[in-house]
Amino acid sequence: MNASIISALSALLGAAIGGTASFLASWMTQRMQVQAQWLIQERLRRQELYKEFIEEASKCYIDALQHDKGDIPSLVTLYSKIDRMRVLSAPKVIDSAEQIGRKILDTYLEPDKSFLELREMVNSNSIRIIGDFSQACREEFESLRPRQF
Repeated sequence: MNASIISALSALLGAAIGGTASFLASWMTQRMQVQAQWLIQERLRRQELYKEFIEEASKCYIDALQHDKGDIPSLVTLYSKIDRMRVLSAPKVIDSAEQIGRKILDTYLEPDKSFLELREMVNSNSIRIIGDFSQACREEFESLRPRQF
């Protein structure tokens, strides 16, 4: 073989390997950026849904503590948010949200609470029904963190 042919083939092979390596590095970088952006958007979407759910559940729960007649439109809104979570969220988050919904419905069946009873519930932390849900959401958000290496 002629030395010039070997030299030319070596140059072509080196260029092909370098080009392929450059392409793969760019592709992997782009892929990681897209995945990180998707995780950020997914996290923001869930944060907004969970915020709305917490606000609606809190309103419904306070209403249930004060009245024995259910606020049907608010309950429908609350359960529609739970149904939206079924599409986006982990099973633990959905289970916690459903427990909150059941607690609110059960509270409507209990006698109305007086202001003194509400104060005692606040002092004993028994008025807080969102705790397990918040913890489940926090764990889910941890799983959505972009992976760093």
